[in-house]
Amino acid sequence: MHRHRSSLGTLLHHVHVSGPLSRAVLAERMGVNRSTILALTAELAAAGLVTEEPPAGTTGAGRPSLVVRPSPEVYVLAFDVAVDRLTAARVGLGGRVLDRRSASRSRLGVDLDTVVRKLVSMGRSLIAPEATCVGLGASYCGMVRPGDGMVRYGPELGWVDQAFGTELAKALDLGLPVSVGNEAHLGALAEYERGAGVGVPDLIYLHGDVGVGGGILVGGRLLGGDGGYGCEVGHMLVNPVDGRPCLCGSQGCLEAETGEYALLAAAGRTPGPAAVRAVVRDALAGDRTAAAATAEVGDWLGIGVANLINLFNPGVVIFGGMLRDVYEAAAPQVAARITRHAMPVSRERAALRLSALAGDATLLGAADLGFAALLADPLLAAA
Repeated sequence: MHRHRSSLGTLLHHVHVSGPLSRAVLAERMGVNRSTILALTAELAAAGLVTEEPPAGTTGAGRPSLVVRPSPEVYVLAFDVAVDRLTAARVGLGGRVLDRRSASRSRLGVDLDTVVRKLVSMGRSLIAPEATCVGLGASYCGMVRPGDGMVRYGPELGWVDQAFGTELAKALDLGLPVSVGNEAHLGALAEYERGAGVGVPDLIYLHGDVGVGGGILVGGRLLGGDGGYGCEVGHMLVNPVDGRPCLCGSQGCLEAETGEYALLAAAGRTPGPAAVRAVVRDALAGDRTAAAATAEVGDWLGIGVANLINLFNPGVVIFGGMLRDVYEAAAPQVAARITRHAMPVSRERAALRLSALAGDATLLGAADLGFAALLADPLLAAA
């Protein structure tokens, strides 16, 4: 029975990540015969999780393999908490964002009650009575304790041991727990499933918000560490001599040298949600001060990436969030540092890519947290 439920979950995962697939393709991917696929899809269809239909353009001649599609009536609510912005979305099985709401977040300190209140308001407005909500997932810009969604540390706004997941689930009152993950961890998993890291099980995802976070996959699995707080690459030391002070209490961290504050200080700009993008835009347009600022940040970013390549030998390094913008202007400096400091045998296959999911990487990662129970045991979760 366990093996059968696992097969149901595997099939559902394939159509969730890849979209509509024919029975023939599913049979090949799963290494089973067509009759087994027929039985599995029949069960999932009876549970309302998939639909089957002839492929587009079918003329009626012959017996084409039916296409299995994720049901449009099954969804999760996904929440993304960044330093300056809150986002809530209804995400359908298959990973498509069906509807979303956004609100600004001010940098005024510990704001758990305000964040929960805004997310609840947005989340409730996204509920679709005619469809089925099967889970709740959230991404947070800080260190999150696995299991209960406790934010152990969020340096930008001073969050320490804030019961975010518990409080959000309680306020939403939907009879479902909220699964919470670190934004960069979730971004890494999302890029591997459906973004710039598809087919590359050893990857590094670097996420810039105000600070810098990281998600590292080894063999397709997240490197979580002993307590689930691994991959804090933003606090890797890159400039121990005269480094900028970091909010973590140290100095010269990768985050301190490449984050929003470093870039804007070098460019002579004031902080704000659109400030980084403006500097990058001006740098690409030829503004000397902006170009010098992005080059300086890119130099430190390149040192950090070179260290990561030497340590983990990734197949791809993906730049997401604010770093997606920065890398577009600072790619030459990053490449120069990698050439100088990364070992040739480690760097020769390490591709450098922009996030394919862009601003939705962490949100889709949160959505997949919400779908996790369904994909693990489709019939039980659907019931």
